[in-house]
Amino acid sequence: MHCLNRRSLSVILLLLLIALSLGKSVSAAEENSESAQQTTPQPIPLLQFSGAIGPAIGEYLSEEIEHANRLPAEQRPELIMIVLDTPGGLVTSLRSINQAILASKIPIACLVAPPGARAMSAGTYMLYACHIAAMAPTTTLGAATPVQLGMPSSPQDSGSGSGSGSGSDPKESGSQDKAAQKDGMGQSPPESTPKDNKDAMAHKVLNDAVAYIRSLANLRGRNVEFAERAVIDAATLTSDEALAQNVIDLIAADPQELVAKLEGFSVVVDGKAKRLSLTGANLAPHQQSWRNRVIATITDPNIAYILMLIGIYGLLLEFYSPGIGVAGVTGGIALLVALYAFQLLPVNYAGLGLILLGIALIVAESMVPSFGILGLGGIAAFALGSLFLIDAEGGDLSISLPLIAAVTVTASGFSLWVLSSLWKARKAANVSGDDLLIGASAKVVKGFEKYGLVTLGGECWQARSDTQTQTGETVIVLGRDKLTLIVTPAETLPESDNP
Repeated sequence: MHCLNRRSLSVILLLLLIALSLGKSVSAAEENSESAQQTTPQPIPLLQFSGAIGPAIGEYLSEEIEHANRLPAEQRPELIMIVLDTPGGLVTSLRSINQAILASKIPIACLVAPPGARAMSAGTYMLYACHIAAMAPTTTLGAATPVQLGMPSSPQDSGSGSGSGSGSDPKESGSQDKAAQKDGMGQSPPESTPKDNKDAMAHKVLNDAVAYIRSLANLRGRNVEFAERAVIDAATLTSDEALAQNVIDLIAADPQELVAKLEGFSVVVDGKAKRLSLTGANLAPHQQSWRNRVIATITDPNIAYILMLIGIYGLLLEFYSPGIGVAGVTGGIALLVALYAFQLLPVNYAGLGLILLGIALIVAESMVPSFGILGLGGIAAFALGSLFLIDAEGGDLSISLPLIAAVTVTASGFSLWVLSSLWKARKAANVSGDDLLIGASAKVVKGFEKYGLVTLGGECWQARSDTQTQTGETVIVLGRDKLTLIVTPAETLPESDNP
C-alpha cells in the first residue's frame, strides 16, 4: 500500500514538472514573437505621382494618408513617403493634400525624384507642408506664383502693388497702399483704388498665397524668406541650394537612400518630437486605384475636350439622321463624362459658350447658306472658345494648341466642303420640278385632240393639247396644270423654240 502511494506521488510530481516546463516554453515563445513584432516596423507606404496636381492626384494622396492614420496604433507605419515630379496644379487639389498632410499623426516625407524632376508651383507648397522635405540631385523647386488668374505685365502695374515680379514685401506694399489712401484732408482719393477688379483679385490671391506658404514655413521651421520670394518673384532653387538655405532637410537620390538617411532622424509630429526607427522597414508602393486612374484620364483637359466634341457632334448626328441610336448613345455618354470632368477642372464658361456658339454657327451654315459668313464666324468662335476653355496658363492643365489647331482645321474643312457643295448646286441643272418639265419632249401614247396620255421620262402623264396629235408623235411640254401637262406638237413651234 505504501509502495502504491509512493508511485502515485512520483507520477503526479512528474506530471507537474512537465506542465511547468511546457508553460515556460510557451511563455518564452510568446515573448519572442512579441519582441519580434516590436522590433520589425510596419512597411512604409510609398506614394508616387508625376504630372500636374489635379483632382485624381488630390484624391489619391488624401485617401492614402487618411487610411494610414485610421489604422490601429500598433499597425501604423513609422513613416509615409511621397515621391513627386510636378510642374504645379490646381489650388483646390493642393489644399486638400496639404490638409491631409498637416492633420497626419504619421510623419510624411516628400522626395522630389528622380534626378531631373521638379517641384514647381504647387509642388513647392507640398514640400513646405511635409514633415520631412528631401530632393534628389539635379532637381529644382520654386516658381510658386499663382499665375492662372493673370498678373499685370507692365512695369507700372508691377509697382502698383499687384505683386507680380516685384521684389518688395507684400506687407511693405500693403503699408504703402494704406499710406497712399489718405490725402492731406484724411480722405481717400479715387486714383488710389485698383485699376479694375482683375488687379484687385490678383492682389488678393497673391497675398493669400504668400501668407499660406509663410505659415507652412514657420510650422516646419524652414526658410521663410525664400518661401515668400518663390511666390512673389517666382524664385527657384536647385537641390544643393535648397539644402544650404534650409528649404529642405536632406538630399537623397531615391526612396531607399532616403529611408537609410532617416534612421534616427528627429521630427516634430503633432507638437511632439519623435525619433524615427526605420531599421528593417521595407517600402510598400501603393498604386492608384482604377477609379483614380479613370479620373486622371478624363480630367486631362485634352481628353475632356475631345469627349465634349464627340458628345456634341454625336447628338447632332442623331437628331439629323435618326437611326438605331449608336450616335446618340455614344454622344450622350461622352458629353456627360466631359461635363463631369469639367466640373473638376477650372473651366471658363465664356470659353464653353463660345465653343457651343461656334458649333451652332457651323451647323447653321450647312442649313441656311450665308455664303460663308456664319461658317467663318463659327470657326472663329470655336477657336477662341477652345483657347479660353481651361482657365490656366501653360503646364499640363491646358488644352494642347496642336489639338485645337487640328479640330479647328477640321471644322474649317467641313465649312468649305458645305460652301463648295452649295456653289456646285447653284450651277447644276434642275433634276425635279416644273423647270425640268417645261420644254421637255414627250411621246403621245394614243392620238387625241383635247385630252390624252403622253409618256415623259418613263412616266405616263395626263396631257391636254389644243392641236390634234398623232400616236407616237413628239410633243413639247408648255406648262403644267396640277397633274395635267399642257403640250403642243413639236412642228407647231417656231424653229427657235424647238429644242
